[in-house]
Amino acid sequence: MDGKLKIKISIADRVYPLTVEPSQEEGLRSASKKIDAMIKQFEESYAVRDKQDVLAMCALQFASQVEQKQIDNAIDGNKTIERIKNLNLLLDQYLEN
Repeated sequence: MDGKLKIKISIADRVYPLTVEPSQEEGLRSASKKIDAMIKQFEESYAVRDKQDVLAMCALQFASQVEQKQIDNAIDGNKTIERIKNLNLLLDQYLEN
């Protein structure tokens, strides 16, 4: 089994058996807890009849968070590149004198 763990993750009152690397276990358990908390929040806030609708809303919420972080990182990356370019220009000017 080459060091992998067999674990059971519960999401929306269903149990999913998984075989994972030991380094993934904590993240998977944390994610399942966050999903269940979000399910509870959606069920309390909205008149949702179907678990699949709630799970779709959770998936959209998590996916949008990932996308937003990628957008934010791209913007931060562009700012960093601009700063580096400006520093290079300043260094070039200093070294020419």
